[in-house]
Amino acid sequence: MMKLPFLAVTLFAATLALPAHAQDAMKKDTPIKPPDSPSKAVLNAWNDVGRKLTAMAEDFPEDKYDMKPTPAQRSFAEQLLHAAGANYYFTNPVMGQKPPAGEDPKRDQYKTKADVVAFVKKSFADGAAAIQAKGDKGMSDLIVDPFAHQQFRISDMAYGLIEHCGEHYGQLVGYYRMAGLVPPESRPKK
Repeated sequence: MMKLPFLAVTLFAATLALPAHAQDAMKKDTPIKPPDSPSKAVLNAWNDVGRKLTAMAEDFPEDKYDMKPTPAQRSFAEQLLHAAGANYYFTNPVMGQKPPAGEDPKRDQYKTKADVVAFVKKSFADGAAAIQAKGDKGMSDLIVDPFAHQQFRISDMAYGLIEHCGEHYGQLVGYYRMAGLVPPESRPKK
């Protein structure tokens, strides 16, 4: 009697494994793609986090843009302005310009949702243009981080800003949840 359920479970598991095995066989027959070039890898990561933050900026209700989890924290809009503004600590030195004078763009300079969205988009577009302008050879060029007073490779500095934006993406997910909303990346794909 105990053998029948075991046999049924084994047959069921084997049935589920067949499609996976067929997929593995197809992967072995497909030639392996070469890796992306250094600048393309940086650009892909830069554009991916930019896409996520832009989607949030465009999606979040404007009447909740000044929502703060606590009075001491940044508002939703201020989080976006901070992340986008920090991008210029990468973009400006890469393009031979001085870094921004102030740490964060002020909310009163970006009064509407459309203003914030435009700034977020521009900061990522400017960073992408800087990465493309440097190309593969330029990813190893050195720039000085104004805060650390240390030289960094352009690719390393870019990845630092990508990670920084990822941290703020995570914080903004919390704002969505506090507002009873689902972030764009967490919604079912159609």
